[in-house]
Amino acid sequence: MEYILDFGFDRMGANGTEIDHPVLITECVCNPVQSRSKMAELLFETYGVPSIAFGVDVAFSYKYNQQQGVCAKDCLALCPGFNTTHVIPFVDGEPVYEGCCRTNVGGFHVTDHLKQLLSLKYPYHLARFTWEKVEDLKMEHCYIAPDYVSEVRLFQKGAKEAEEKTRCWQLPWVPPPIEEPPSEEEIARKAAIKEKQGQRLREMAEAKRSSKINELENELHGLEFLFHQLEQVEESKVLSFLAETGYGSRQEIESARNKVMQSLRKAKGEPKNEQDETEKVDPAANEKYSLINIPDDMLTQEQLNEKKKQLSLKSMAEGRQRLKQKRHEEELERERKQQLEEEKRLENPELYLEQLHARYKDLSERLDQQKRLKTNGGHSNGNNLSGGVGRGERLNAAQRERMRLLTTAAFDRGKGEDTFGARDEDWQLYKLMSKDYNDDDEGPDEEEAELACISSRLQDLDPTFIPKLEAGISQPAELPHVRPLTKEDFQIFLGVERFRCPELLFNPNWIAVDQVGLDEMVGVSIRRLPYKDESLEQRLTSSILVTGGSSLFPGIVERLEAGIRMIRPCGTPIKIVRALDPVMDAWRGAASFASDPQFHMQTFSRLDYYEKGEDWLRNYQLQYTL
Repeated sequence: MEYILDFGFDRMGANGTEIDHPVLITECVCNPVQSRSKMAELLFETYGVPSIAFGVDVAFSYKYNQQQGVCAKDCLALCPGFNTTHVIPFVDGEPVYEGCCRTNVGGFHVTDHLKQLLSLKYPYHLARFTWEKVEDLKMEHCYIAPDYVSEVRLFQKGAKEAEEKTRCWQLPWVPPPIEEPPSEEEIARKAAIKEKQGQRLREMAEAKRSSKINELENELHGLEFLFHQLEQVEESKVLSFLAETGYGSRQEIESARNKVMQSLRKAKGEPKNEQDETEKVDPAANEKYSLINIPDDMLTQEQLNEKKKQLSLKSMAEGRQRLKQKRHEEELERERKQQLEEEKRLENPELYLEQLHARYKDLSERLDQQKRLKTNGGHSNGNNLSGGVGRGERLNAAQRERMRLLTTAAFDRGKGEDTFGARDEDWQLYKLMSKDYNDDDEGPDEEEAELACISSRLQDLDPTFIPKLEAGISQPAELPHVRPLTKEDFQIFLGVERFRCPELLFNPNWIAVDQVGLDEMVGVSIRRLPYKDESLEQRLTSSILVTGGSSLFPGIVERLEAGIRMIRPCGTPIKIVRALDPVMDAWRGAASFASDPQFHMQTFSRLDYYEKGEDWLRNYQLQYTL
């Protein structure tokens, strides 16, 4: 409040140390004494004001409009303000505070409710719903519905009238830049750059290959020269010669030469000569397994042990060789099948693609059926789907046998001495229980591999093909598609919120305020009058003044008249008028009152406040007839 007073006095040019002028403060009806005391203390001690007066803002607005001929002397003044709503009866121009009524709902609650509704409806635009902006939306678009239930039904049905009453608030939005397709010149330039980079990479690869071939040829010449020198060395000097070269034997040199020759052929792109390679490797192998062909009776015990090791190593080497040969044959067979498939595709592409789709569909359905049968334990509900079956029906024969073994082992415990495990046959039970008894394990694996192969082939040939979630293969979850934001995503629509929020003035219980609404307050105020006079009540209802900022909602006068007519006797004259300026009329009435020469007689000075204290303010009451 001190900041507000500083701003006001500064704008009026009162820049001195003290304010040497009486001050009139407007307040709501029945303002607490503590609020009056704090305001008086602030004005007296901080600003040095000589005297102060307190007046009700509704009374000042009534006085101003009564002087302008808007309302009569006997009048009911309704003021839906910012925090509260008041009704004050005026008789012969004087307020009757015994008949006033108050509800703790006002424009603040309407704005807050609208802000909450918009935040829930558009949670991704929370930063846009500032208090000032929501207040502007309320004053610009909200209205009072003549009949709330009927108005809601219009929006529920989506009638044309509801569309006409809906308002749109367009938030700032900048369309994203449109990416234009590259021109032919740009495409040609990129292709030239790509070709240039590819040529450079090919030249680098060729230079690296030539360098590697030269290194391998030099190494091969060195090994051949070393092998030629070894042949000219005497047998007694072979070991010393080998020690100088770093090789352990003649076979090691020959093996190194063979490896270099293989690497050189590979670098030059020449095909492998498997027969020569076998002939060159075999002598070393024969020397490596020299004890295999010697009878056992001619060998010592150490040589026999060495012979067993050589037999084991030779069998392992032969096994690896057979496996390598098998893989080579499988690779050749796979290449042959791929070549046949390619020939079939080139012969009739459409028929080939149709056959692939049919094969893929057949395999996927078969795998789905096998998966359902495994899940359902070999039973179906007649529609090839796993249906509502019991626990016993869901288990296949192998699973039921396993459960029987577990049950038998469990019931055998505790019957006499526990001798389980004493015999080897007892341990067979674990092997029986761990078996799956699934005779179809090999089939689905091959079919799943074939299905994956066909799926990959279809993805290469048919861009529109979308693979299914194949059985037993976990695929990553598809990422959600994020569409670009459009102008519609930045639009705030005000439909039912336009009349739902101001409805709080007539139904405060919607926000947990257990008090009467604006139309019922009129009846409460009339019933609280200290004297009962039907003619006075008719005069009061014949002149009802609506003032305050929240009275600017369109339709409030009609809604008040309909609500008051429901609670008053039939035939009672009812006339409701809105103040000339509901927001500023209180200030204009207060300014007119403070400019009267006798105004100083209605104020109390700083000396009165210090001598009598704040309790004296409890009974202070302004007289509005000067």
